[in-house]
Amino acid sequence: MPTFRHGKKTAVFLNSTDMSSYLNEATVTREIEANDITTFGSTSRSYIVGMDDGGVSLTGLFDGSANASDAVLAGRVLQDNNTLTVLPEGTALGSRAILTSADETAYEISMPVADVVALSATFQADGGVRQGFNLITTTGTASGTATSVDFGSTMSNGAIFHLHVPANTYGSATTFKVQDSANNSSFADVATFTSVNGSATTSERIVNTSSVNRYLRAVATITGSSGSVSYIIATARR
Repeated sequence: MPTFRHGKKTAVFLNSTDMSSYLNEATVTREIEANDITTFGSTSRSYIVGMDDGGVSLTGLFDGSANASDAVLAGRVLQDNNTLTVLPEGTALGSRAILTSADETAYEISMPVADVVALSATFQADGGVRQGFNLITTTGTASGTATSVDFGSTMSNGAIFHLHVPANTYGSATTFKVQDSANNSSFADVATFTSVNGSATTSERIVNTSSVNRYLRAVATITGSSGSVSYIIATARR
């Protein structure tokens, strides 16, 4: 039997903001060029695969408060290098994740007289859209290592790693990294994010062009003695 998902579980992280509570629709587009190689004498057209492209469209509700939906999206109009992660199955470990580095190319506010003020934003992928898995989404109060996720095979072309830290009340630095393993037993560091200073919120995208083993897990090292930090780490094949 097919296993379907309900859209209400979707989560969206844009840079250091969890946008999920402001949005009610997210659309991801992946496409690839089909370049015509038809020659004389052919009775049907022939094509070869070209370059891939894609983007993300977000729709939701306007909130003019500080650091809310309008401030976040209006502040990124025409800005590049946005780290964007969409979780269409929700935030469970091992759920599907969609990763892209994107330029926000349009932002629209809709103000109908008889309805709520709404907004929408369009992001053009810079480097394509990739699908992978969520390695962890949690609010941590201590250091920890997540259960590994199996990608099924070695990622010979490398991998992309996203970190989002939307909330942080620790007074000391936190280090996040991803480890890989060929046998799900012996793990080694494959991506280490820039140390997150105490109480800071941030995001980071790492692109690893070397071969990455099939099993991946997230590791957080928290040096503070009190507080909490909310974070998500997701990975996709490059």
